[in-house]
Amino acid sequence: MKKITRFSAVLAAFLMIIPSCSTANAETSILTDLNNDKMTDIFDVVEFRANPETTQCDIDNSSVTNKTDLNYLSRYIVRETLENSYIMDESAILEPMNTVHTGDGTFYGGGYEGGCAMLDPISKDDCWIVAMNLADYNTAQLAGAYIEVTGELGTIEMFVSDLLPEGKKGDLDLYVDAFPLIAPVEKGRVPVSWHIIPLYSAENAPVKFVFKEGSTEFWCGVQVRNHRYPITKLEYLNKDDEFVEVPRRNYNYFESREYGAGPFTFRITDIYGHVIIEENIPLVLDEIVDGENQFPY
Repeated sequence: MKKITRFSAVLAAFLMIIPSCSTANAETSILTDLNNDKMTDIFDVVEFRANPETTQCDIDNSSVTNKTDLNYLSRYIVRETLENSYIMDESAILEPMNTVHTGDGTFYGGGYEGGCAMLDPISKDDCWIVAMNLADYNTAQLAGAYIEVTGELGTIEMFVSDLLPEGKKGDLDLYVDAFPLIAPVEKGRVPVSWHIIPLYSAENAPVKFVFKEGSTEFWCGVQVRNHRYPITKLEYLNKDDEFVEVPRRNYNYFESREYGAGPFTFRITDIYGHVIIEENIPLVLDEIVDGENQFPY
């Protein structure tokens, strides 16, 4: 007979309170929805760790909130994550989902070709494009992000394909034909707000890979495309079966002299800590290579 530990008993009681991370009830919201987003997930752990003195999350009914409660919460979320076949990397989380940014919006005529993120070709029939300020672009971390932009006249969805080096944090440079949809053109510079949303083309398609011109087994650059959310890091599996993080360039390629000849196994992490692993990715030039997985919502 399996021995029932105190932790198992408490965790069992906790699981009765929270039947699923994806379905929230009143008790769930009161006890563990620490950031008030109507879900119990990794972002509640982030909130707990950021505000340990003020957090109220007495899972073990000890009349105080402490590290034991944090451990229970973390283990529950890990268990649910594994049951849903997704891995989480809490250290990679950039910000909570739906974080709203504010800044100035301007307009320009580029971005569909030759943008800093090197995501050509981009069709004008598919999306509006936008250039992101240097701080938020963050060495291409938000390259390929899909964002919802709001101005005084309305809201549109835009694809980050370029860099606005002179902009301050929060600023955007919209494609010239998109600007009138959110503000009068004659104003030129207007207040805007924006937040990251799921990429439309990732709805029913996996991530994709592009290898930089000149890539060989001795030097290689790889770019990830069609990711539901922006990418924080890419790692490759080396000959010792260890994942090694690859540095990213401002032009949105992960470059290394250590990849080898391929095929490759990549571990990719988005800005919300979701992790996917892609195997048997061949080194192919002048083609877009399909993966098999996509980041969850």
